[in-house]
Amino acid sequence: MKPIVTITNIFPEIAIEHLSKIADLRTNPEGAKLSVDDLKRMAGESQALITYLSDPINKEVIDSGKNLKIIANYGAGFNNIDFNHAKSCGIWVTNTPGVLHETTADLTWALILGIARQIVPSDRYTREGKFTGWGAKLFLGGDVYGKTLGVIGCGEIGRAVARRALGFGMKVLYHNRNRLSVELEQSLNASYVSLEELLRESDFISLHVPLTEETRYMIGKKQFEMMKPTTYFIHTARGKVVDDQALLDALKSGQIAGAGLDVYENEPEITEGMLEIDNLIVLPHIGSASVETRDRMAMLVAENVSNVLSGKEPRTPVVPLT
Repeated sequence: MKPIVTITNIFPEIAIEHLSKIADLRTNPEGAKLSVDDLKRMAGESQALITYLSDPINKEVIDSGKNLKIIANYGAGFNNIDFNHAKSCGIWVTNTPGVLHETTADLTWALILGIARQIVPSDRYTREGKFTGWGAKLFLGGDVYGKTLGVIGCGEIGRAVARRALGFGMKVLYHNRNRLSVELEQSLNASYVSLEELLRESDFISLHVPLTEETRYMIGKKQFEMMKPTTYFIHTARGKVVDDQALLDALKSGQIAGAGLDVYENEPEITEGMLEIDNLIVLPHIGSASVETRDRMAMLVAENVSNVLSGKEPRTPVVPLT
Protein backbone atom coordinates (compact mmCIF):
# COMPACT_ATOMS: atom_id res chain seq x y z
CA MET A 1 0.00 0.00 0.00
CA LYS A 2 1.41 3.37 -1.06
CA PRO A 3 1.93 6.09 1.56
CA ILE A 4 -0.50 9.01 1.42
CA VAL A 5 0.98 12.34 0.32
CA THR A 6 -1.31 15.38 0.53
CA ILE A 7 -0.66 18.57 -1.43
CA THR A 8 -2.53 21.53 0.03
CA ASN A 9 -2.64 23.67 -3.10
CA ILE A 10 -1.91 23.84 -6.84
CA PHE A 11 1.34 22.06 -7.69
CA PRO A 12 3.36 21.67 -10.93
CA GLU A 13 2.45 18.63 -12.99
CA ILE A 14 6.07 17.55 -13.40
CA ALA A 15 6.34 16.90 -9.64
CA ILE A 16 2.86 15.36 -9.39
CA GLU A 17 3.87 12.81 -12.04
CA HIS A 18 7.01 11.97 -10.07
CA LEU A 19 5.22 11.57 -6.74
CA SER A 20 2.29 9.59 -8.15
CA LYS A 21 4.69 6.73 -8.86
CA ILE A 22 5.53 6.28 -5.18
CA ALA A 23 2.50 7.63 -3.31
CA ASP A 24 -1.26 7.84 -3.08
CA LEU A 25 -1.65 11.52 -3.88
CA ARG A 26 -4.37 13.72 -2.39
CA THR A 27 -4.46 17.10 -4.15
CA ASN A 28 -6.22 20.45 -4.14
CA PRO A 29 -6.05 21.21 -7.89
CA GLU A 30 -8.34 24.26 -7.75
CA GLY A 31 -6.42 25.85 -4.89
CA ALA A 32 -9.47 26.04 -2.60
CA LYS A 33 -8.79 27.95 0.63
CA LEU A 34 -8.16 25.59 3.55
CA SER A 35 -9.11 26.03 7.18
CA VAL A 36 -7.09 24.82 10.14
CA ASP A 37 -9.60 21.96 10.46
CA ASP A 38 -8.91 21.03 6.82
CA LEU A 39 -5.18 21.00 7.52
CA LYS A 40 -5.65 18.92 10.67
CA ARG A 41 -7.65 16.37 8.71
CA MET A 42 -5.03 16.27 5.95
CA ALA A 43 -2.21 15.85 8.46
CA GLY A 44 -4.12 13.04 10.16
CA GLU A 45 -4.51 11.13 6.89
CA SER A 46 -0.98 11.58 5.54
CA GLN A 47 2.58 10.42 5.82
CA ALA A 48 3.74 13.53 3.96
CA LEU A 49 2.21 16.99 3.74
CA ILE A 50 3.25 19.41 0.99
CA THR A 51 2.36 22.94 2.07
CA TYR A 52 2.30 26.57 0.97
CA LEU A 53 3.64 29.52 2.94
CA SER A 54 0.01 30.57 3.42
CA ASP A 55 -0.83 27.33 5.29
CA PRO A 56 -0.64 27.81 9.09
CA ILE A 57 1.01 24.57 10.20
CA ASN A 58 0.77 25.13 13.92
CA LYS A 59 1.08 22.80 16.92
CA GLU A 60 -2.55 21.75 16.57
CA VAL A 61 -2.09 20.69 12.95
CA ILE A 62 1.20 18.93 13.67
CA ASP A 63 -0.27 17.00 16.60
CA SER A 64 -3.00 15.70 14.27
CA GLY A 65 -0.40 14.01 12.09
CA LYS A 66 0.04 10.77 14.00
CA ASN A 67 1.74 9.09 11.03
CA LEU A 68 3.26 12.23 9.54
CA LYS A 69 6.93 11.94 8.58
CA ILE A 70 7.56 15.16 6.66
CA ILE A 71 6.11 18.63 6.10
CA ALA A 72 7.59 19.91 2.85
CA ASN A 73 7.05 23.62 2.23
CA TYR A 74 6.81 24.68 -1.41
CA GLY A 75 8.93 27.80 -1.00
CA ALA A 76 12.14 29.12 0.53
CA GLY A 77 10.29 30.46 3.56
CA PHE A 78 9.05 28.33 6.44
CA ASN A 79 7.79 30.79 9.06
CA ASN A 80 4.27 29.32 8.58
CA ILE A 81 5.40 26.10 10.27
CA ASP A 82 6.10 25.48 13.96
CA PHE A 83 9.24 23.61 12.94
CA ASN A 84 10.59 23.27 16.47
CA HIS A 85 7.44 21.45 17.55
CA ALA A 86 7.59 19.32 14.41
CA LYS A 87 11.15 18.39 15.30
CA SER A 88 10.09 17.41 18.82
CA CYS A 89 7.54 15.07 17.21
CA GLY A 90 10.16 13.51 14.96
CA ILE A 91 8.73 15.11 11.80
CA TRP A 92 11.04 16.52 9.13
CA VAL A 93 10.38 20.07 7.89
CA THR A 94 11.90 21.09 4.54
CA ASN A 95 11.91 24.11 2.26
CA THR A 96 13.32 24.97 -1.18
CA PRO A 97 16.49 27.06 -0.82
CA GLY A 98 19.10 27.39 -3.53
CA VAL A 99 16.77 27.21 -6.54
CA LEU A 100 14.92 30.51 -6.59
CA HIS A 101 17.47 33.18 -5.75
CA GLU A 102 18.33 34.18 -9.30
CA THR A 103 14.68 34.49 -10.29
CA THR A 104 13.86 36.54 -7.20
CA ALA A 105 16.86 38.76 -7.91
CA ASP A 106 15.49 39.35 -11.43
CA LEU A 107 12.15 40.39 -9.93
CA THR A 108 13.94 42.69 -7.48
CA TRP A 109 15.64 44.43 -10.37
CA ALA A 110 12.35 44.71 -12.22
CA LEU A 111 11.07 46.64 -9.19
CA ILE A 112 14.21 48.80 -9.00
CA LEU A 113 13.96 49.83 -12.63
CA GLY A 114 10.18 49.99 -12.61
CA ILE A 115 9.88 52.38 -9.68
CA ALA A 116 12.88 54.54 -10.62
CA ARG A 117 11.63 55.09 -14.17
CA GLN A 118 7.90 55.25 -13.38
CA ILE A 119 7.14 52.30 -15.66
CA VAL A 120 3.72 51.44 -14.20
CA PRO A 121 2.14 54.93 -14.29
CA SER A 122 3.73 55.54 -17.70
CA ASP A 123 2.17 52.36 -19.04
CA ARG A 124 -1.23 53.26 -17.59
CA TYR A 125 -1.00 56.80 -19.03
CA THR A 126 -0.28 55.44 -22.48
CA ARG A 127 -3.04 52.82 -22.36
CA GLU A 128 -5.52 55.51 -21.34
CA GLY A 129 -4.80 57.38 -24.58
CA LYS A 130 -3.18 60.37 -22.88
CA PHE A 131 0.14 60.22 -24.77
CA THR A 132 0.22 63.01 -27.37
CA GLY A 133 3.98 63.27 -27.89
CA TRP A 134 7.34 63.69 -26.21
CA GLY A 135 7.36 66.01 -23.20
CA ALA A 136 10.37 67.50 -21.43
CA LYS A 137 8.90 66.78 -18.00
CA LEU A 138 6.80 63.74 -18.82
CA PHE A 139 7.28 61.05 -16.15
CA LEU A 140 10.70 62.19 -15.02
CA GLY A 141 12.29 59.43 -12.96
CA GLY A 142 15.64 58.81 -11.35
CA ASP A 143 18.81 57.29 -12.76
CA VAL A 144 19.91 53.85 -11.65
CA TYR A 145 23.33 53.73 -13.27
CA GLY A 146 26.12 54.93 -11.01
CA LYS A 147 24.00 55.18 -7.87
CA THR A 148 24.45 53.45 -4.50
CA LEU A 149 22.61 50.22 -3.80
CA GLY A 150 22.13 49.09 -0.21
CA VAL A 151 21.46 45.38 0.30
CA ILE A 152 20.06 44.35 3.69
CA GLY A 153 20.59 40.61 4.07
CA CYS A 154 23.33 39.29 1.82
CA GLY A 155 22.42 35.62 1.51
CA GLU A 156 21.82 33.92 -1.84
CA ILE A 157 19.22 36.41 -3.03
CA GLY A 158 20.97 39.48 -1.68
CA ARG A 159 24.24 38.47 -3.33
CA ALA A 160 22.45 37.80 -6.64
CA VAL A 161 20.92 41.29 -6.47
CA ALA A 162 24.31 42.85 -5.68
CA ARG A 163 25.96 40.95 -8.52
CA ARG A 164 23.53 42.48 -11.03
CA ALA A 165 24.47 45.95 -9.78
CA LEU A 166 27.93 45.52 -11.29
CA GLY A 167 26.40 45.96 -14.74
CA PHE A 168 24.91 49.28 -13.65
CA GLY A 169 28.19 50.64 -12.32
CA MET A 170 26.72 50.96 -8.85
CA LYS A 171 28.43 51.29 -5.52
CA VAL A 172 27.15 48.46 -3.29
CA LEU A 173 26.78 48.67 0.47
CA TYR A 174 25.54 45.68 2.43
CA HIS A 175 24.50 44.84 5.96
CA ASN A 176 24.32 41.25 7.10
CA ARG A 177 24.27 39.27 10.32
CA ASN A 178 27.72 37.99 9.41
CA ARG A 179 30.28 39.71 7.23
CA LEU A 180 31.07 38.05 3.90
CA SER A 181 34.54 36.84 3.04
CA VAL A 182 36.98 39.31 1.53
CA GLU A 183 36.85 37.34 -1.72
CA LEU A 184 33.06 37.59 -1.93
CA GLU A 185 33.11 41.30 -1.09
CA GLN A 186 35.64 41.91 -3.85
CA SER A 187 33.68 39.88 -6.40
CA LEU A 188 30.55 41.94 -5.64
CA ASN A 189 32.43 45.24 -5.26
CA ALA A 190 30.52 45.50 -1.98
CA SER A 191 31.35 47.22 1.31
CA TYR A 192 30.14 46.02 4.71
CA VAL A 193 28.52 48.81 6.74
CA SER A 194 26.22 49.30 9.71
CA LEU A 195 22.49 49.30 9.06
CA GLU A 196 22.29 53.00 9.89
CA GLU A 197 25.04 53.92 7.41
CA LEU A 198 23.36 51.86 4.71
CA LEU A 199 20.01 53.56 5.31
CA ARG A 200 21.54 57.04 5.23
CA GLU A 201 23.80 56.57 2.22
CA SER A 202 21.87 54.37 -0.24
CA ASP A 203 19.89 55.57 -3.25
CA PHE A 204 18.21 52.18 -3.57
CA ILE A 205 17.62 49.85 -0.61
CA SER A 206 16.73 46.21 -1.19
CA LEU A 207 15.61 43.99 1.67
CA HIS A 208 16.44 40.25 1.73
CA VAL A 209 16.35 38.99 5.33
CA PRO A 210 14.36 36.02 6.67
CA LEU A 211 11.57 36.64 9.17
CA THR A 212 12.85 35.95 12.68
CA GLU A 213 12.27 37.53 16.07
CA GLU A 214 15.35 39.67 15.41
CA THR A 215 14.17 40.92 12.00
CA ARG A 216 10.46 41.37 12.73
CA TYR A 217 9.66 45.05 11.99
CA MET A 218 13.33 45.89 11.59
CA ILE A 219 12.29 48.61 9.11
CA GLY A 220 9.83 51.15 10.51
CA LYS A 221 9.31 54.86 11.08
CA LYS A 222 12.77 55.44 12.58
CA GLN A 223 14.52 53.69 9.70
CA PHE A 224 12.54 55.50 6.98
CA GLU A 225 13.44 58.81 8.62
CA MET A 226 17.11 57.96 8.12
CA MET A 227 16.69 57.57 4.35
CA LYS A 228 17.22 60.33 1.80
CA PRO A 229 14.15 61.86 0.12
CA THR A 230 15.51 60.51 -3.18
CA THR A 231 15.74 56.91 -1.92
CA TYR A 232 13.76 54.02 -3.41
CA PHE A 233 12.90 51.10 -1.13
CA ILE A 234 12.45 47.55 -2.47
CA HIS A 235 10.98 44.68 -0.44
CA THR A 236 10.89 41.08 -1.69
CA ALA A 237 11.64 39.33 1.62
CA ARG A 238 8.96 38.61 4.25
CA GLY A 239 6.06 40.95 4.94
CA LYS A 240 6.40 41.47 8.68
CA VAL A 241 10.00 42.63 8.39
CA VAL A 242 8.52 46.04 7.46
CA ASP A 243 5.94 48.25 9.15
CA ASP A 244 3.73 48.91 6.11
CA GLN A 245 1.93 51.87 7.66
CA ALA A 246 5.26 53.55 8.35
CA LEU A 247 6.27 52.89 4.74
CA LEU A 248 3.00 54.36 3.45
CA ASP A 249 3.48 57.46 5.62
CA ALA A 250 7.04 57.87 4.30
CA LEU A 251 5.83 57.64 0.71
CA LYS A 252 2.94 60.06 1.15
CA SER A 253 5.03 62.63 3.02
CA GLY A 254 7.92 62.54 0.55
CA GLN A 255 10.28 61.13 3.16
CA ILE A 256 11.39 58.67 0.45
CA ALA A 257 10.91 58.82 -3.32
CA GLY A 258 9.24 55.50 -3.99
CA ALA A 259 8.99 51.80 -3.21
CA GLY A 260 8.37 48.43 -4.82
CA LEU A 261 6.74 45.61 -2.86
CA ASP A 262 6.22 41.94 -3.58
CA VAL A 263 5.24 41.05 0.01
CA TYR A 264 3.07 42.68 2.68
CA GLU A 265 2.79 42.91 6.43
CA ASN A 266 -0.64 41.23 6.58
CA GLU A 267 -0.54 39.41 3.26
CA PRO A 268 -2.74 39.02 1.27
CA GLU A 269 -4.33 42.15 2.77
CA ILE A 270 -2.85 45.41 1.54
CA THR A 271 -2.59 48.34 3.96
CA GLU A 272 -5.35 50.84 3.23
CA GLY A 273 -4.07 53.70 1.08
CA MET A 274 -1.28 51.80 -0.64
CA LEU A 275 -3.25 51.19 -3.82
CA GLU A 276 -4.02 54.90 -4.27
CA ILE A 277 -0.47 56.24 -4.63
CA ASP A 278 1.66 56.28 -7.78
CA ASN A 279 5.10 56.15 -6.16
CA LEU A 280 4.57 52.53 -5.12
CA ILE A 281 4.59 49.34 -7.20
CA VAL A 282 2.57 46.50 -5.67
CA LEU A 283 3.02 42.92 -6.90
CA PRO A 284 1.21 39.71 -5.80
CA HIS A 285 4.18 37.83 -4.27
CA ILE A 286 5.68 36.64 -7.57
CA GLY A 287 9.38 36.65 -6.65
CA SER A 288 9.97 33.06 -7.77
CA ALA A 289 7.25 33.05 -10.44
CA SER A 290 8.95 31.72 -13.51
CA VAL A 291 7.96 28.39 -15.02
CA GLU A 292 11.49 27.04 -14.77
CA THR A 293 12.01 28.03 -11.15
CA ARG A 294 8.63 26.84 -9.89
CA ASP A 295 9.29 23.45 -11.54
CA ARG A 296 12.71 23.25 -9.89
CA MET A 297 11.17 24.11 -6.52
CA ALA A 298 8.49 21.45 -6.95
CA MET A 299 11.00 18.78 -7.91
CA LEU A 300 13.09 19.61 -4.83
CA VAL A 301 9.93 19.21 -2.72
CA ALA A 302 9.28 15.86 -4.41
CA GLU A 303 12.86 14.74 -3.77
CA ASN A 304 12.61 15.64 -0.09
CA VAL A 305 9.36 13.70 0.25
CA SER A 306 10.68 10.70 -1.68
CA ASN A 307 13.82 10.55 0.44
CA VAL A 308 11.96 10.62 3.75
CA LEU A 309 9.34 8.07 2.68
CA SER A 310 12.14 5.72 1.66
CA GLY A 311 13.92 6.10 5.00
CA LYS A 312 16.55 8.62 3.92
CA GLU A 313 17.23 12.13 5.12
CA PRO A 314 15.74 14.98 3.06
CA ARG A 315 18.01 17.09 0.91
CA THR A 316 17.03 20.49 2.40
CA PRO A 317 15.86 20.16 6.01
CA VAL A 318 15.06 23.35 7.90
CA VAL A 319 16.58 21.82 11.04
CA PRO A 320 18.13 18.36 11.52
CA LEU A 321 16.20 15.84 13.56
CA THR A 322 19.29 14.63 15.38
